[in-house]
Amino acid sequence: MSDAPDASSSDFAAMAAPAAEHAMLEPFVGEFSAEVRMWMGPGEPMVSTGTMTNSWELGGRFLRQSYQGDPSEGPFPDFEGRGFFGYNTVDRRWEGFWIDTASTIMQFEQGEVDAAGKMWTMRGSMTNPRDGQPVAKRSVITLVDDDHHSMEMFFETPEGEAKGMAIDYARKG
Repeated sequence: MSDAPDASSSDFAAMAAPAAEHAMLEPFVGEFSAEVRMWMGPGEPMVSTGTMTNSWELGGRFLRQSYQGDPSEGPFPDFEGRGFFGYNTVDRRWEGFWIDTASTIMQFEQGEVDAAGKMWTMRGSMTNPRDGQPVAKRSVITLVDDDHHSMEMFFETPEGEAKGMAIDYARKG
């Protein structure tokens, strides 16, 4: 006996095929200059720059993100990051995954896009490195046009939600 779900091969084919939602990520494909602002507490943010290269993986099912920070002073002089972003056709939600050289945390998010298909709101949680407690986070990805997009990340604090990061992307070339 098998414990596999009872489904036809057409059900599995539909689950595996890229959907119209995947095409919504097409403007993110390419190479982008990035300006990163990170708030580590009150006051002015740290500012850094780098390049984000996004490409389709696995037949257009996932957007692969590869970030290379420009060499800089500060706590992350050789920053690199990798991620995947896509649409889960089974659960009908957007999902993202991110790892980078600033920590050993694997960050997962889930969310939705607005009716215009221009603003994704993603939610997740991670462990606060200061106290080891879970902290809720929210990321907002805004498609300005085919050559520009942004990402803002907010963290829940005892005082309420606080912006921790903002990145502006502009297509190179």
